[in-house]
Amino acid sequence: MKFKSGFGYPLIFLILISTLVRGFLAFTLEFNNDEVYYWTYALYPDWSHFDHPPMVGLVIQLFSGNLYFDSEFFIRLGSVVFGAVNTWLVFLIGRRIKDELTGWYAALLYTASLYCFIIAGVFILPDTPQVFFWLLSLYLLIRLLPDKELTTKNRGYLLLAGLTIGLAMLSKYTSVFLWVGALAFMLFYNRKWFRTKELYLSILISFVVFLPVIYWNIHNQFISFTYQSERVGVAKALLRPDFFGTELLGQFFYNNPVNFILIVVTLIVVAKKRLTLETSYVRVLLWMSLPSVILFLTFSWFRSTLPHWTGPAYLSLILLAASYLGSCSSRKNILFPRWIIASLGFLFLVIVLGYGQINHGWFNPDKKHAGDAQQMGDDDISLDLYGWKQMGHKFQKIAESDHFFNRMKPGAVLISYRWFPAANLDYYAARPAGLKMFAVGNLERIHKYYWINQSRGGLKQGMDAYFITTSHDYKDPVLLYKENFDTILPSDTIAIFRGGKKAMNAFVFRMKNLKNMPEYN
Repeated sequence: MKFKSGFGYPLIFLILISTLVRGFLAFTLEFNNDEVYYWTYALYPDWSHFDHPPMVGLVIQLFSGNLYFDSEFFIRLGSVVFGAVNTWLVFLIGRRIKDELTGWYAALLYTASLYCFIIAGVFILPDTPQVFFWLLSLYLLIRLLPDKELTTKNRGYLLLAGLTIGLAMLSKYTSVFLWVGALAFMLFYNRKWFRTKELYLSILISFVVFLPVIYWNIHNQFISFTYQSERVGVAKALLRPDFFGTELLGQFFYNNPVNFILIVVTLIVVAKKRLTLETSYVRVLLWMSLPSVILFLTFSWFRSTLPHWTGPAYLSLILLAASYLGSCSSRKNILFPRWIIASLGFLFLVIVLGYGQINHGWFNPDKKHAGDAQQMGDDDISLDLYGWKQMGHKFQKIAESDHFFNRMKPGAVLISYRWFPAANLDYYAARPAGLKMFAVGNLERIHKYYWINQSRGGLKQGMDAYFITTSHDYKDPVLLYKENFDTILPSDTIAIFRGGKKAMNAFVFRMKNLKNMPEYN
């Protein structure tokens, strides 16, 4: 790759440093609830899954050697690697639409985004492969859509885009917005594409790539499509400004407040037609971003939504902001303008404070429950990523002691009531102790564990089972399973320490002799 303006070494340095930081975080942080759940996608691969398409599981399998290397780092390795490649792709797109300065600023703004750097670049989520294939698709669409002449080369790009969009859809359903944006651009600005067979072949390629998801849903009563549609469906006409505010503030924070403000300023400049960027590129980038952002902001007036759903849409807005930043820089070769310094400074602050809180407990956000054994740490969200490894190690000793003294029957299992903490307990407690993990509850609560339960042979009458709950998310097993077991008795309390202080408790219960089979759905 040739650089014309001296940005080659800075870009390489940026990719190297950001990769090392993300690799360190991937190595030293425990899984959050979502990540460890997606580990089960690799543990029990399928054509698709209850919540999402299969790509995130395939990525985990690829980078962990099909779970041969079964640590947090290797399970997250795909995120770390894709994050490095994505930074390079963002640079290439920025250079394509304008110049290398725009590409450099785009790479910096991408790096400063909490969504791009942490959610899709450290954590292993469906967003990890989605962002990678989204950027590949955007790169191809940027090269072909503005062209008025339908050359053999850009027709080939269109067919390749059909593949990458299909792979993005195989990562996350919201990737369909790539086709929404592309077709809308063609409809309004370049209708010649509708007279080419390559367009329909490209759409067909995306459909064929997505077929495994359709196949799985056909054999499972379209449960995944139904579940996702219910998450965004407008059930009531009652407006919820609190939901809208949460969504807007989430987008503001996830995309970095400095980036967000810069994007708003850029959109105002675009509306006034003062952005020094070729109009066709502006149109493509807007169609690849605004439909998703506007749609989910609209949905948020009626029901709760999650801010990271619009994360990929902001990639195009970052590129527009980079173009604006490049045009208003006092010196055309300045590497770090004030906007960039402020943006990277915010990212650094969040990483330092977040890491310190998660692994060392610098702050105590839950003082009101500090003296309550069953609610200690209840309001501390940082405990989602801490204490599982410590708890699992101590539980393993309890299970070994119970086995040695015959306190539990051979073949005793571990039971939970919801997909999380079932997946956390599966990875950090059941797996090291050599126990099978089952989630017992309705499908809305246990998700993929409905199928995992069957793969593991299901529960059998007469079984003994452990139940583990933490003070961070306490649930009384007696209220859940008193009709199903002869006796349910507390066994041990595991103290979880962080920074030399107790952060929460984990409570282990022994449930003896399963007599009535709990319903899975």
